[in-house]
Amino acid sequence: MTVRNCGVMGMESAALMNVLNLVKTYGEVRAVDGVSFSVPRAEVFTLLGPNGAGKTTTLEILEGIRGADSGEIEVFGRKLRRVDRATKERMGVLLQEGNFEPYLKVREVLRLFASFFRSPRSPDEVLRQIALEEKATSLVKTLSGGQKQRLAIGVALINDPELVFLDEPTTGLDPQARRNIWSIVSGLTAAGKTIILTTHYMDEAEALSQTVAIMDHGRVIARGTPRELTSGLGQETIIEFFAGERAAGATDALAGSCRGVRNEGGLVSIETDDLVATLRRLLDWSREAGVPVADMVVRQPNLEDVFLSLTGRRLRE
Repeated sequence: MTVRNCGVMGMESAALMNVLNLVKTYGEVRAVDGVSFSVPRAEVFTLLGPNGAGKTTTLEILEGIRGADSGEIEVFGRKLRRVDRATKERMGVLLQEGNFEPYLKVREVLRLFASFFRSPRSPDEVLRQIALEEKATSLVKTLSGGQKQRLAIGVALINDPELVFLDEPTTGLDPQARRNIWSIVSGLTAAGKTIILTTHYMDEAEALSQTVAIMDHGRVIARGTPRELTSGLGQETIIEFFAGERAAGATDALAGSCRGVRNEGGLVSIETDDLVATLRRLLDWSREAGVPVADMVVRQPNLEDVFLSLTGRRLRE
């Protein structure tokens, strides 16, 4: 497994932000347990992990919403114990839940938030960036879920921030709305913005990120590019299919002809270095046992598999 050094302050000169040994506890629960990493400039840096991994708490500390019990943050060349107002002026924040007054118009929302900053961008310029020009005079309550999320991103960009935090920006959106958000994020990095993204969608992390830090139980357990992380699993191919109640028989029959086989609620996952031989054995078993192989997928390892190999469970569990 490829894991970069992510805990030494100042080691990465191109970093916009360095985080060292952040700790946040709630009673006996260590929500953030010694988190360290560096965020390169003009990239998407993604914190990937399941709900409860500590992603949102980490972001709230970096945004200045919460204070850490211990640890240090270096951002924009300044070392801070807690993020101050001057630093916040240079940041944009998309929270997991952003509820706007439903009877305000879209342009009015942007004008309102623009009034909070000394040198805001033009609301009309932001409307073009988030592709909501046609909705400028529409009430917030008439927007779709994807449009509301684009408006929330527009609010996060109204102060022309250098560093933008996006906390699970596409949760609950349909595929087309997710793609629209992805396009906005890609445009931000192309314009030189640095993005810190949290998500529990592996495809989102793979599509958008230059660097991924995988979190679990309040800790960073691996860090690297998506390719580095997946290549650490080797060159095996993964075969997945659904066998229902007969899945246990499949795992027994295939265990000796592959690197590993797993049964999760009737979904069988096979790791193999010899795709042809394993497929032949799988089809032989299917015919002999009279069990059809349903919904079979043949693919290369992804970030979900990385997390599974590190923790023994899937990202969505």
